[in-house]
Amino acid sequence: MRPAVALPLALALAAPVAAPLAAPLAAQVPGVAGTLVVTNKRPSTLTILDVASGRTLATLPTGAGPHEVVLSRDGRTAVVTDYGGRPAGTTLTVVDVPSARVTRTIPLGEYRAPHGLVFLPGDSLVAVTSEATGNVVVVHVGDGAVRRAVPTQAAGSHMVAVAADGATAFTGNMGAHSVSRLDLRAGTHVASWPVPNVPEAIGVTPDGREVWVGSNALHRVSVLDVATGAVTTAADSVDWPYRVLFTPDARTVLIPDMNRDVVRFLDRASRRELGRLAVPGGGPQGITLTPDGRHAFLSLSKEGRVVVIDVTARRVVGSLAAGETPDGVAFTPTVQPRR
Repeated sequence: MRPAVALPLALALAAPVAAPLAAPLAAQVPGVAGTLVVTNKRPSTLTILDVASGRTLATLPTGAGPHEVVLSRDGRTAVVTDYGGRPAGTTLTVVDVPSARVTRTIPLGEYRAPHGLVFLPGDSLVAVTSEATGNVVVVHVGDGAVRRAVPTQAAGSHMVAVAADGATAFTGNMGAHSVSRLDLRAGTHVASWPVPNVPEAIGVTPDGREVWVGSNALHRVSVLDVATGAVTTAADSVDWPYRVLFTPDARTVLIPDMNRDVVRFLDRASRRELGRLAVPGGGPQGITLTPDGRHAFLSLSKEGRVVVIDVTARRVVGSLAAGETPDGVAFTPTVQPRR
């Protein structure tokens, strides 16, 4: 989502024809089992869904303007960033998914406008951007304590991506038109590189060598080589590259284009576009994958639902009702007990 504060704080081959969105499907996804958690920005709620049946298990209150959500590896704990608006939010909401209840609201104090969010290895800590203060804050989920704040040395640090080592983080700095590299364990800023203007979407390969970042102003997705600092173009004419998501094997890149109502699929190594999936009028935003990478879940902010995508076939295979203006999505293969 574009930040509420002013900024700064003031393909190689021709694209294949986009496949159209299939007609609305039944609110169930045969063959895909698990639980989906979705943030709904306008009503400030979180929806918990059973994927196979399409049932809504619970709708819970969050702080104002929830945007991003992450799940612990065991699927039991969800953490939500309460981004707010005017004024900016200052909390995280913690949810116990099996019991469908809010267990804690974590105050972040001075660290306002929390947005990008990642669970760190071990699932006791999360790293979250404080867009308003230019920090990535490391928070202990269990006791709610802020363990450290790592300065990005840039304005508008909106999203964060973390390499597999759990220590190396990168932020897209929308106000400074840059990417920052941080050492989360040492609590230090390591480096910054200029990238095409207004970088929002960001992703990093597991080895930490490539950072893919979307430019909202220049409508392209670029690749930053961390070793050399070189920035090259991976995709052009992406009007609003809302998110960048790698499949688990890091071979395919999924890019929802919010304004063009399409999802683009790129081969990471060659940067060749593999295909597109049109979601007319949907307003695609948040996206996540099943652990095997076979299915993606994409929130459609204008339609109050999440579609399920077969990644290989690049087609919609199911649809799930969410709340109004859904954004962040997180999935666990754990099926919740019936209540």
